[in-house]
Amino acid sequence: MIPIELNPSKKIYFSSDNHLGSPSKVSSFEREKKFILWLDEIKSDAQAIFFLGDLFDFWFEYKKVIPKGYVRLFGKLAELYDYGIELFFFVGNHDCWVENYFQKELGFKVFKKPTDFKIDNYNLFIGHGDGLGPGDIKYKFLKIFFRSHILKKVFSFIHPDIGIAIGSFLSKKNKILSGHNIQFKSKEKEILFKFCKKILKTKYYHFFIFGHRHLPLELDLGNNSKYLNTGDWITHFSYIVYDGTSFSLKNFKK
Repeated sequence: MIPIELNPSKKIYFSSDNHLGSPSKVSSFEREKKFILWLDEIKSDAQAIFFLGDLFDFWFEYKKVIPKGYVRLFGKLAELYDYGIELFFFVGNHDCWVENYFQKELGFKVFKKPTDFKIDNYNLFIGHGDGLGPGDIKYKFLKIFFRSHILKKVFSFIHPDIGIAIGSFLSKKNKILSGHNIQFKSKEKEILFKFCKKILKTKYYHFFIFGHRHLPLELDLGNNSKYLNTGDWITHFSYIVYDGTSFSLKNFKK
């Protein structure tokens, strides 16, 4: 369990699912600029920022090559790190091929699976949220396949002009970016809600915080435990903030 003690007048922020690079360069660039405005706004009181996956719609690090673009975002993230803000990054299903670029160049602490945190007196289970819960065996198999070192090694032999183009094309086929399959019917039908309830049978957490779902959610799990979802930066422009008293869902309005 990783401990974080909030300093006076500081806050901790959580966001996810920007999917930068999709569905088009124009729309992605506009969302990138809006996200940077938010990062600039929270800079003065942020002690730490958690990025809970799918910051990019596709990401692959060659030995000496990374995907083109995102210069403004990288500059802002480097500025935040130099300012003394802790940056935590959880890989998502779209940017699971993150290696060491974020650590070396931007000071990120990178996590490839959900992790326990203790923020002040609260126990938290934090991650992207993909592949958890019951069912979806096909996706869970694909997750293991795509995160294998063998596949990454094979992909690295493809010329970047071709490899990045293929990866970006396949990522854009994800229907979630077009707004399909993003519906909340009931908490009992939410896979991550079921996952949280199962975990609580053996270990207690005050909060489960995930992304991936593309819906800002705050669901009561009982016994003073909650499941929170950050939503996304495609349609909701939502995030979670901890101010020393409570964890709250917010929307960036600018």
